[in-house]
Amino acid sequence: MLLQTVRPNIVQAIRAYRVDDLMRSAQEAGQHFLYANLTEAQSKQEVVDGIATSFLFPQHFGKNLDALFDCMTDLVHKSGIQPGFVVVLEQIPDNSRFDRESREQLLDVFRDAADFWAERKIPFRCFYSFQ
Repeated sequence: MLLQTVRPNIVQAIRAYRVDDLMRSAQEAGQHFLYANLTEAQSKQEVVDGIATSFLFPQHFGKNLDALFDCMTDLVHKSGIQPGFVVVLEQIPDNSRFDRESREQLLDVFRDAADFWAERKIPFRCFYSFQ
């Protein structure tokens, strides 16, 4: 199984992994698979909106990085026991409206979410790619 070769709580570049293989592995492991293709996003707001739409966040979602963290952690944690997560953020923008600092802030949210779930001994693997 593919997920056995990847640390359980990590945020890393997708590199040689294929989205279909990650999705299949998540399904085989009984884990949530969350996918966002951010090809159309150009700004921080568009990235956050794209993730919220793709991950089916509630309408009251605050549309900022703090709210993103809350939705990836507390909101899900309060809904019951979780089997684990495989998250794919594909084609994160790389432009002047979403610069390196913005990308790192976004990835920090997912790193913090990985730490949150690690404390609860629940696997959280996040893979990303840039445009």
